[in-house]
Amino acid sequence: MAKKAAAASTHSLGAGFNQSVNRYFNKAAAHLKHADGILEQIRSCNTILEVKFPARINGEIQVISAWRAEHSHHKLPCKGGIRYSEDADAEEVIALASLMTYKCAVVNVPFGGGKGAIKINPKKVSVEELERITRRYTVELIHKNCIGASVDVPAPDYGSGAREMAWIADTYSSYKPNDINALGCVTGKPVSQGGVRGRTEATGRGVYFGVREAVNDAKLMKKLGMNIGLGDKTVIVQGFGNVGFHAAKFLQEGGATIVGIVEWDGAVYSKDGIDVMALDAHRKATGSITNFPGAKTVKNGNSVLEYPCDILVPAALESQIHADNANGIKAKIVAEGANGPITFDGENILIKKGILMIPDMYINAGGVVVSYFEWLKNLSHVRFGRMDKRFEENTNSQLVAMVERLTGQGLTNAEKKLVVRGADEEDLVNSGLEDTMIGSYHEIMEVWGNHKKVNDMRTAAFISAIDKIATSYSSLGIFP
Repeated sequence: MAKKAAAASTHSLGAGFNQSVNRYFNKAAAHLKHADGILEQIRSCNTILEVKFPARINGEIQVISAWRAEHSHHKLPCKGGIRYSEDADAEEVIALASLMTYKCAVVNVPFGGGKGAIKINPKKVSVEELERITRRYTVELIHKNCIGASVDVPAPDYGSGAREMAWIADTYSSYKPNDINALGCVTGKPVSQGGVRGRTEATGRGVYFGVREAVNDAKLMKKLGMNIGLGDKTVIVQGFGNVGFHAAKFLQEGGATIVGIVEWDGAVYSKDGIDVMALDAHRKATGSITNFPGAKTVKNGNSVLEYPCDILVPAALESQIHADNANGIKAKIVAEGANGPITFDGENILIKKGILMIPDMYINAGGVVVSYFEWLKNLSHVRFGRMDKRFEENTNSQLVAMVERLTGQGLTNAEKKLVVRGADEEDLVNSGLEDTMIGSYHEIMEVWGNHKKVNDMRTAAFISAIDKIATSYSSLGIFP
């Protein structure tokens, strides 16, 4: 049976997280001149659906709680992941949905914010049980009109991935057999089922692009007392899941030294650097990152957050840096790979310490950016690069032949292959992501520069998002 719920108890695990998001919003809104009514509309969650349904788990019937929040309908569809977690609650889902609204606005993706959750630990149920629960949840969303390519488009989040998204797409398609855009009901799908190449790495790659842009900002680096570029930077990453692994991998490939990785069962640290791919192989072989050869294992993994480094990337769960440990943070830059890893009170301490926070609503937006590309692919029914890849290669081949004829100098086969090659889908996706992260960074920094009383990047990002959403409402004639 389903019901609408405005919010969960203020004692819920997500209440503090939701409160932090709203405090960030209010801090930014104080620098703007929009009417109180429009600010309240932007801040408020439009819809929160709570459903409960029975499921047989380990031979027993259990009642599963699940949610879907649609924070804003200023643009459609709503967009946001579905997390599978025993700690999920309505307040957390609302907070995450609101962040999605602001995130989409910051990176100029035309979606409203949404989020979903199923209160379950996917590691404690069989694959068959998880599939039944996922499909039942999808049916509930269909019945309440909370899923569809033009309505609300979920994606993976903590505890879910391409497999679960494939189940959702298949269930939706079976209920909507005449919907030609049915595959656009969800993103993060396997490529074979309408997914887009580059989606798996997108959030971590976006973290890399955003951090790279920041450390190449000469004015910012001078302010922080740091050298330009990644070459001399040390990095600690909390979380070695999809986001943390890919962020660490791309940062290392970009020249940074990964000195610490933190996971749920411990951490590894080496001031000489950790080979990210070797650590991943070790984890696959042993089931844990701990006891990695050449690095020190730290049983209290989160204590490594306070170890010396230039850049800290919390890419696990929310509220990891708070009033009780923020004073111990030694990094000069904290890039929020996760959603809400720093509490409002923790951030105030970091600001006083002169630490730059690159906010989640910008730095981890790579996932939603590439989800947008996947959604466009599903609606257009054509693979990116299909129509122009060969034309580019043929044109480039003719240019190479002309240059060789005019200069009398021939290129090697390897050189020709490099020059002639046309862009495929993954090339275009990564290029679009890079362009988005670079452009959005400079938009935020311009806003920051125009508001002299703003002392942190998050507030500047919120100002950028609020202004864009307010303009959208005004253009609809809802507010003057």
